[in-house]
Amino acid sequence: MNNKKANGGGRFPSKKHRQPEVIYTLQEANDRLYDIFRHHGFEDFPHSQRLELAQFYRLLMTHQLTDNVTRLTKFRDIAIKHFIDSLLVPKLLQLSFPLLDMGTGAGFPGIPLKVVFPEKKMILAEGVKRRVDFLKEVRIQMQFKELDIIGRNIDPSFDYPVEGVITRAVELVSRSLKNVSQCLKPGGKLFLMKGPNVDPEIAEAKKNWGETFALVEDIAYCIPQTPHQRRLLVYQKIRESSKNETLSISKQF
Repeated sequence: MNNKKANGGGRFPSKKHRQPEVIYTLQEANDRLYDIFRHHGFEDFPHSQRLELAQFYRLLMTHQLTDNVTRLTKFRDIAIKHFIDSLLVPKLLQLSFPLLDMGTGAGFPGIPLKVVFPEKKMILAEGVKRRVDFLKEVRIQMQFKELDIIGRNIDPSFDYPVEGVITRAVELVSRSLKNVSQCLKPGGKLFLMKGPNVDPEIAEAKKNWGETFALVEDIAYCIPQTPHQRRLLVYQKIRESSKNETLSISKQF
């Protein structure tokens, strides 16, 4: 195997961040993805899409040499915790498009979902400039169409209308609902990729937003053949809310 080693020689930045120990060739990355996908519930994943993910992996790790865009740099972690974690969502439910990936970071779950839904309109929103620059380069190199990239955080001032919002949510459910309250259309859905211990957040969200959003799906699952437990929450917007109303509710938490 011919691995492209990530070594010194003045290529690394002075600031400290996680460096990839190895950047695999496109073919080797594709072969390794095949093995990992086969053992984690994605035996029938299309070859052409897997090859695109291998290309994205190489762009991610090459960029990681000079900019800190992701905390995961080991291939297996990227394959399972980034790719498979993202790709499980459309296996569990039907997504709504146009779909906004709120706080996408280095493109998760947005880029893997774009690989699976190449014709669907998607929007990636990220507030960190180095990641925005990276995502724009990915869009060029992978020739994605119907993919907008917005260099900002999503909050109640963002009112571009969308049918769906997805996020690997690290913030509280109530805060996520507040942030999408003006951009999500009535009938639209917010897809929250959460950890297993989210019941207190659900109770708080019902108290704060129960008249505007309804929890319509709550799916507990694991990444196949791993101990990683997840909860996928889906909130549907059941009525329109004004910015003044959102501000009033926000003062309660």
